[in-house]
Amino acid sequence: MSSLSKSCYSHIRELRCIRPYLDSKTASTITASIVYSKLDYCNSLYYNVPKSQLNRLQQIQNCLVRTVVKAPESFHITPILRSLQWLKINERIEYKLMSLTYKVLTTSQPDYLHNLISVECTDRTRSSSLITLARPSVSSLLQITNRSFTYASPHLWNQLPSSFHQLHSVHCPPGSPHPAHITSSQSPPSLSSPIIASTFHSRLKTHLFHKSFPP
Repeated sequence: MSSLSKSCYSHIRELRCIRPYLDSKTASTITASIVYSKLDYCNSLYYNVPKSQLNRLQQIQNCLVRTVVKAPESFHITPILRSLQWLKINERIEYKLMSLTYKVLTTSQPDYLHNLISVECTDRTRSSSLITLARPSVSSLLQITNRSFTYASPHLWNQLPSSFHQLHSVHCPPGSPHPAHITSSQSPPSLSSPIIASTFHSRLKTHLFHKSFPP
């Protein structure tokens, strides 16, 4: 965390030096490509971390946002984030986890994550396609256990509105709890196609944006 903070603040200071010579669009592009790439790198590992650590990441984002829009420290950060349509740190973490979960469910890749989750198979009609993930029982009192993909992914996925779970029908053969066999009553477009994936991610971002900034 300390190394990440040091690196991000170093880039922010450099951005401040050249900010007067950049337009807003260019400043935002530089921000996304350099600083946000550091904040988002492996940020799923920060799920359910102590609030003090999450606040440190949020302070980096706040400093970054004020630099981009050239706002003084006294300006409240929420309206600025809303105007830029940038998710707060906590929602960015959830976005990363749900994006990974969607990829695992639709492509069964990567294998090392696919083997960590399982679909909760229940009796359903062919017209039903709700996907619910099984939540493993907590076998450890260590807080870090709840931060693992095995626990975090089902917890967040099952909290999404039901419309996000209507991806496809899943056939769970005996002895195979993982979503490796995907079937449907018709022949839909490939679930890994750019159109379907982009639609899901767009809807997910909108959902989390409203969570960050309630109407």
